[in-house]
Amino acid sequence: MTDLATYSRSGPVGTIVIDDGKANVMSLAMLNALHAAFDQAEKDKTVVILKARGKHFSGGFDLNVFAKGSAQDQYLMVKAGAELALRILSFPTPVVAACHGNAYPMGAFLIMSSDHRIAAEGDYRIGMNEVAIGLTVPRFAIEIARQRLTPAYFSRAVMTGEMFGPMEAVTAGFFDRLVPADALERSAEETAQALAALNMAAHAATKARARGALIKMIRAMIDEDITPQYGEDRVAKRASA
Repeated sequence: MTDLATYSRSGPVGTIVIDDGKANVMSLAMLNALHAAFDQAEKDKTVVILKARGKHFSGGFDLNVFAKGSAQDQYLMVKAGAELALRILSFPTPVVAACHGNAYPMGAFLIMSSDHRIAAEGDYRIGMNEVAIGLTVPRFAIEIARQRLTPAYFSRAVMTGEMFGPMEAVTAGFFDRLVPADALERSAEETAQALAALNMAAHAATKARARGALIKMIRAMIDEDITPQYGEDRVAKRASA
């Protein structure tokens, strides 16, 4: 596990902190670090708090990889991101996301995949701005958004790339609730402690039942869409632009 994402445990709660010292971009190294952190949380069977340090929750996928990276670099980064979102959707214990700053894709996908999503009040945005920067939204991300956002906001977020402040983002479905900025960490901890009282076998089985069709669909989309050929196609498109 690298310092890009750290894991610490306190009783039944495990906290994963995203921190690259900059914009918390979802590079392959960051995504691998997050997978390693979730590996430990799954081993410990903890309720997870996912949060970040710095100005941003996450700047999303590393755009430098899309602009300059090899086909392999692009394939591996997007694959790792999609797999992490799917993993959180199906994680056997509850995942609490605590957001204090800007959350661009892929950060927004991780928040929408979590079970309980808390936003701090503040001047920041969350959304899916792919179409504004020349990217087609991946199918796995569209389905993650579809299962959390209200229909009207789903269209605005996915098809027009609109970004939302935290208050409106609660209405849209990106978050479950809004708290004062200085209460975010306490609220996340209290929520995680309360969720730790659940019967985890029942929680995992119910999550699998409730999200089973979605998980199966996204699994198939990842396997079909995000292949080495995906990276080759992106590089070819970039070269012809």
